[in-house]
Amino acid sequence: MKYTVLTLFPELVAPWAGTGILAKAAAAGQLEFDIRDLRDWATDRHRTADDAPYGGGAGMVIRVDLVARALAEVRTTSPDAHVVLLTPAGERLDQALVERLARESHLVLLSGRYEGFDARVEELVDREVSVGDYVLMGGEAAVVALIEATARLQDGVLHDSESALKESFAAGLLDYPEYTRPPEFEGRKVPEILLSGNHGEVARWRRRQALERTFRRRPDLLEKADLTADDEEFLESLHPDPTGDV
Repeated sequence: MKYTVLTLFPELVAPWAGTGILAKAAAAGQLEFDIRDLRDWATDRHRTADDAPYGGGAGMVIRVDLVARALAEVRTTSPDAHVVLLTPAGERLDQALVERLARESHLVLLSGRYEGFDARVEELVDREVSVGDYVLMGGEAAVVALIEATARLQDGVLHDSESALKESFAAGLLDYPEYTRPPEFEGRKVPEILLSGNHGEVARWRRRQALERTFRRRPDLLEKADLTADDEEFLESLHPDPTGDV
């Protein structure tokens, strides 16, 4: 997977790509990063990338002609690149969308600042994506979130290939609780089942813990989760008795 990031602040994204798992994956050739300053496509000596909005108002707007030049250059060498604009108006990023994006061979991520991009930029991209209903100072944090979510699904990036499949949202559920040493801490003990060595029962316990966590904290996820008959029966047992009896 190749990532091209187009931003006014490449120094905010580069440390992420150069650290930890992402850096190791890049060194191994599993990932490739090209983090570019949008000002590289400016045409004046001041490298101007933005201008005042038509109609008045506070803030500055990133110019469409500058973005168009940047994307034209990228697509010349990579015509199949999938261009994503990070914007609050975009499609909400969830695990299903992450998995679709992870199948692309080259993601071009447009990160805005100030008052965002000229609206005509929307006509130049393949997809608009939002990481949530809140306001950030810029799109760089959203870009990093999208990179981390999709990169971990690439072959060989995670040391444990099962990690990408069993963590929260990967199966449509929140993850089950994890424990490690010490077996007891300030009176709080690790569940006995995890110490039993019975892998079948451990797997069953973990599945039910994931179901219950999702039911208690994010019941909306259950509508799309892939549930078995046993799952359904267990979830039904979690509902309070409508008669008020326990």
